[in-house]
Amino acid sequence: MRLLLCLAERAGQVVSIEDLLNLVWSGVIVTPDSVYQAVAMLRRLLGDDPKQPSYIATVPRLGYRMVATVSPWTDQPPAALPSSGPRRRILIPAALAAALCLALAVAFLYRYRAVNDVHAAAPAGVPQKSVAVLPFLDLTTEAMNEEYFADGMTEELIDKLSKIPGLRVSAPTSSFYFKGKRIPLTDIAKSLAVAYVLDGSVRKSDTTLRIAVRLIRAADGYVVWTETYDRPLGDKLQVQDDIAGEVTKALRGSII
Repeated sequence: MRLLLCLAERAGQVVSIEDLLNLVWSGVIVTPDSVYQAVAMLRRLLGDDPKQPSYIATVPRLGYRMVATVSPWTDQPPAALPSSGPRRRILIPAALAAALCLALAVAFLYRYRAVNDVHAAAPAGVPQKSVAVLPFLDLTTEAMNEEYFADGMTEELIDKLSKIPGLRVSAPTSSFYFKGKRIPLTDIAKSLAVAYVLDGSVRKSDTTLRIAVRLIRAADGYVVWTETYDRPLGDKLQVQDDIAGEVTKALRGSII
């Protein structure tokens, strides 16, 4: 919520990662990855496309900019805009309020995920030991597109997780059906009949790849596990294999 407010208060301006860390995470020691993950979550909540943003635009190597039109809300209808000015108001109260509440809830869950019980009961009819891996998001700039790597990362994780005895994993065709679709995770989990959803993102900076992964319990939306991996940009197939192996090892204790 603080991140969204910070960007909205500086709408149209580029806000650096350093400024966001100081303003949003004041007094808390966190890495820039906290900003990247929070922005990714906000985009998901707002249904925003990072490649064609209506709300938050990435300014490579500089930071982020709120590109939506932001204005004070009153109970009275807004005055007519001049013909030369913009004619749409993207941040309407209902959407903004919902985004604020959801962002606050997600931030709370991230902060206190360690005290949550991972093995909460799954909905009736859904196997407790079941997971769907959603297509990873490519958060790199268009000139540094890593969509193929992100898709490969998704498939590699599905392959590795499906080899865990007793764990049911949705097939790649089922998971990739939801690629690019703006559907709540709870609805996706219900459609695929799984108790957990694994998603993540891929970013590239110079010669480094950063892969962020998180496991979400569908019953209540709690983030029960999350991790970030940095790897030198070399053999991408080997990177996919290594990361998938580490994630699978970590999740054995979370789901099984």
